[in-house]
Amino acid sequence: MCRWVAYNGQRLHMEELVTTPTHSLVEQSMNTRMNHYPDGSLWSMNGDGFGIGWYAHRNEPGLFKDESPAWSNENLREVCAQIRARIFFAHVRATTTGAVQRSNCHPFKHKNWMFQHNGDVSDFELIRRDLQMDIAPELYNELKGTTDSETFFMLALTYGLEKNPKEALRKMVQRVQKASADHNTSAVLNLSCALSDGKRVYTIRYSDNEKHPKTQFYKISDPFVNPEGRIPPSRNIVIVSEPLDHTGDNWVEVPHNSFLTAYKGEVVREEFM
Repeated sequence: MCRWVAYNGQRLHMEELVTTPTHSLVEQSMNTRMNHYPDGSLWSMNGDGFGIGWYAHRNEPGLFKDESPAWSNENLREVCAQIRARIFFAHVRATTTGAVQRSNCHPFKHKNWMFQHNGDVSDFELIRRDLQMDIAPELYNELKGTTDSETFFMLALTYGLEKNPKEALRKMVQRVQKASADHNTSAVLNLSCALSDGKRVYTIRYSDNEKHPKTQFYKISDPFVNPEGRIPPSRNIVIVSEPLDHTGDNWVEVPHNSFLTAYKGEVVREEFM
């Protein structure tokens, strides 16, 4: 159960979403307002590590991750104040599976792809082996941590993420559901994921047998004039687990069972399953 931000637009200092807003991601690591346990009670702290990932001048994203809480890591503020990127992710973690360690912090990457996740699956320890046996042999050694999130990412890559993101993610969800049924678990699945190939940002919001689906919102803003005085041709898109201000002005809630594609200032929504 985590919080995350995904951005796609003109180059922006990461601090403008991660550290400086009223209800920034760092603030949410201490005081989230929309992250709930299955019983509906609030899970307010996300202190089990953080990560940022960005595309700047290369096809592959850069990553900076640490198992310390985001609120206490001065290096995070320094890095976010210096890096400007056209696409970036940021994530603060509250563990449901896997130890508090760097290899379990999001985002995860493979070549030019990046992935981050908020959610959980019931009884992951019972279905872990079945799921990981399906990971392609050439990808298996990339599995560094012990989270359900990284397993989901490796499965999606196995099922063709690089060619058809939506279909690969659907196959991943169906495989998780089958494993849950095979092991007679409660089959609760709750997903709010963001992915990028360095050009587009994709997200899903989906849950099964869950009363409180993970929240997701987006906002599209007009481009700002850059230092050279030129106005970029497309608008800026921010997708979040919860709004970065307390009022929530201008944020659009993503409906349940959604697959979003953010590209060139536009957001396209499709039904996911």
